Amino acid sequence: MTQRVELATVMDRFAVDGLVTEYAVAVDDGDWEAYRGLFAPDGRADYRSAGGIEGDAGQVAGWLSQSMELFPMRQHLIVNRRVRFGQLDQDTGDTARIQADYINPMRFAGHDDGSTAPDFVCGGRYAFGLVRTYDGWRLREVIVQEKWRRTPHTRREPAAT
Repeated sequence: MTQRVELATVMDRFAVDGLVTEYAVAVDDGDWEAYRGLFAPDGRADYRSAGGIEGDAGQVAGWLSQSMELFPMRQHLIVNRRVRFGQLDQDTGDTARIQADYINPMRFAGHDDGSTAPDFVCGGRYAFGLVRTYDGWRLREVIVQEKWRRTPHTRREPAAT
């Protein structure tokens, strides 16, 4: 690889990493206009494994807007990002895939016991498909694979001895 190609790859890596960060911030802040703006025109998201919907970015933003009203406190952490360029079907060289794990602590609305601790926590893995557009890197697909969740109703009492 030449230094120019290596530099371009580093710059792309920063750009796609920034896009994933902007995704997390948009969801946490409830900025659904920014959320929609992160997607390519044909972009879709699939939250079915977490009890949600699958659809285009506008449909999913609408669903998230209503669903997240239950959780005024949320902090979306997306970690262990594995980036691979040129990985989408019918690749033209301007695509990428990112697999990343997430943990998402949230607090239900209406809990006025003075605590700010989360009472709903879930975790899993994202699969992001990205495409370079005239406006920069955008999401073509987001697939959520929820692996676990903890709610007040799923806590187990210790076994009696």
